[in-house]
Amino acid sequence: MLIPQFPESRHPLIQSLLRHSDQDLVALYQRHPEMGRYFTAIFCRYSPVVYTLIRHSARSPVQADYLFALTWRHIFYELRGLNLHATTPNGQAITLQNWIINVTALCINQADLPPVEAIQYSLQAASPPLWCYVEQALDRLPPTLRLMVVMVQAFHWSETRVSAYLQAEGERLSPAEVRIKLQEGYHLLETELPDDIRTIYLGTDPIATPEAVLPDPIGEPEMAFMEFGLSV
Repeated sequence: MLIPQFPESRHPLIQSLLRHSDQDLVALYQRHPEMGRYFTAIFCRYSPVVYTLIRHSARSPVQADYLFALTWRHIFYELRGLNLHATTPNGQAITLQNWIINVTALCINQADLPPVEAIQYSLQAASPPLWCYVEQALDRLPPTLRLMVVMVQAFHWSETRVSAYLQAEGERLSPAEVRIKLQEGYHLLETELPDDIRTIYLGTDPIATPEAVLPDPIGEPEMAFMEFGLSV
């Protein structure tokens, strides 16, 4: 079994964190939510363990990659409340490694994965930390802008089709106005990403092709919002 290699692990911002302990990284992640490097460093440290556990339980590499991303999304949110100074009911100290293994096992046991042909997620196109932070940035966009960005970039709707859909919902925007709004949405999406995430994953280039990092949904737009916890 080949464990994926993630180029962000070689980025200077991540390399500079190698000497930090697990407790340091968790504390920094919780203390500085405006930064993405600490979660990314935790991901790089423990992604081999998580992927190994998932790959042995998944039926196909495609489902394994998708569950891998979903697991790290779960870790991304749950990590905010983790207390490594607490103990288990048996009096044992909680370690980040054991906690991540337990979360991974929980995700494996509770996973209800779609069939392979319905999964559009690509691990090569969007590493889980980038996926998490783009989803977080999307969640901060105004609802109409978020809907338009997802329709165009995830579902490849034309501006004319988006305009027709919005007009049916009471939003009177022409295709030309939709085009302008989309540019506004892309700009806001970029600015809502942590600066270090843009540096690590996007370099100095703006988000010119958001489809490369948007969460890949399944089905129609309404289903996508439910799947990724977004509200319209």
